[in-house]
Amino acid sequence: MHQASVSTMKTIQSRHAGPIGHVQSGRRSAGRAGSRMATPVAAATVAAPRSALNLSPTIIRQEVLHSASAQQLDCVASLAPVFESQILPLLTPVDEMWQPTDFLPASNSEAFFDQIGDLRARSAAIPDDLLVCLVGDMITEEALPTYMAMLNTLDVVRDETGHSQHPYAKWTRAWIAEENRHGDLLNKYMWLTGRVDMLAVERTIQRLISSGMDPGTENHPYHAFVFTSFQERATKLSHGSTARLAVAAGDEALAKICGTIARDESRHEAAYTRTMDAIFQRDPSGAMVAFAHMMMRKITMPAHLMDDGQHGARNGGRNLFDDFAAVAERAGVYTAGDYIGILRHLIRRWDVEGKTGLTPEGRAAQELLCSLPARFEKLAQRKAKKAEAAPPAAVEFSWIFNRPVYA
Repeated sequence: MHQASVSTMKTIQSRHAGPIGHVQSGRRSAGRAGSRMATPVAAATVAAPRSALNLSPTIIRQEVLHSASAQQLDCVASLAPVFESQILPLLTPVDEMWQPTDFLPASNSEAFFDQIGDLRARSAAIPDDLLVCLVGDMITEEALPTYMAMLNTLDVVRDETGHSQHPYAKWTRAWIAEENRHGDLLNKYMWLTGRVDMLAVERTIQRLISSGMDPGTENHPYHAFVFTSFQERATKLSHGSTARLAVAAGDEALAKICGTIARDESRHEAAYTRTMDAIFQRDPSGAMVAFAHMMMRKITMPAHLMDDGQHGARNGGRNLFDDFAAVAERAGVYTAGDYIGILRHLIRRWDVEGKTGLTPEGRAAQELLCSLPARFEKLAQRKAKKAEAAPPAAVEFSWIFNRPVYA
C-alpha cells in the first residue's frame, strides 16, 4: 500500500460526472429488511445481504453505501471459478516464502552483535529524506487491520464468517498474511538502524489504525478492485524506487529488502488486475463506469489519515501525510508522474480505448478515462512549475527525531 501525489489530482473536477455518476440515492425501509427470513448461501457464491440488492444505494451522513446493482453483484458472484483458478495460484506456500528473519541479524548467532554493528554502519549514510519515505511506507504497511476491514465491507466477496471458504475470502486472508511480513521486516530493520524514533513511529501506526480509511468504494466490488489494482502497482513502484535509492546510499541489504517486497507487490497487483480483467469481459460498461468513478473521485491513499500527534503543532499546522507525500515526490520515490503512469498502464491493460458495444454511460466513462492522462500531465506540469518558483519548506519529522527535511 502506498501514497500518491494527491494534491496534483485534486484539481480535476467531476463536470463529466453526470453520465457516470452515482445512480439515484435513496433510503431503505428498516421494516422490509427486518422481516426477511435468513437464506442459506453456498460457499462458492456468497452473496451480499438482500438489503443490498435491487434497491437504490443507501446514503448515510452523505456517504454512499451498497451502490452496486443486483446484476453487478451477480457478475462478481459468477467469478468464483475465476478466483479459484487465476487468483489463488498467485499465492506462495508459506514454507516456500521468505520471512523477515531471512534478512535480519540472527539473534541466536555468536556474531549477532557484529551483524547489528554492520547494519548500523551501512545505514548511517541513508539520507533523511529516504528515511522519511521508508518509515512512511512501513507505517502504511503496518495498518493491515484497516485493509482487511475495508475488504470485508465488500458485497459478495467479503468473509462472512471469519473462516469462509469462498475463494476471495481465502485470498484476502492470505494476502493480508503476506503483507504482514513487509511491515514486520521494515519495522525491525528501521529499529536496528538506531536512526528512527520508534516511539513516534509506533504512535503514528496506532493512530493510523484507529483512524481507519475510506477509499470511497461504497461496498462495491468493482470500485474496490480498481482501487487495489492501482494501489498495489503504486506500492510496487515505491518499493522499487527505495531499493534503487538504498543502493545509491550504500546499503545493498536494505535495497534487497525493498526489492523483495516490490516483487511480492507485483504478484498482488496481478491478482487484482486479473479480477478486473474478468469483470471487464463480463460487464464492460459497468467496469468502465467503475474505473472512471474511482479516477474522478481520486485514488485516496490508505495512509492519508496518518498522524503522529505533533506534526501540525511543530510545523505551523501542516499535514503529516501531505508532507510525507511531498518528500516522496521530491526524492523521486513516488511522484505525480508515477500516478499518471499507473493510469496509462491500467487503460492499456483493460483495453479501455478498444472496448465497443458499451452503454451510453459506458461510452461517457470511456471518453473521460481516455482524456484523463493528458489532463493530469498538464496539472502535474503546472504544479511542478509552481513548486520551482516557491522555496521548499524545511519540515520537522518526529520519526527521525525532529530533524528537518525539505518537503
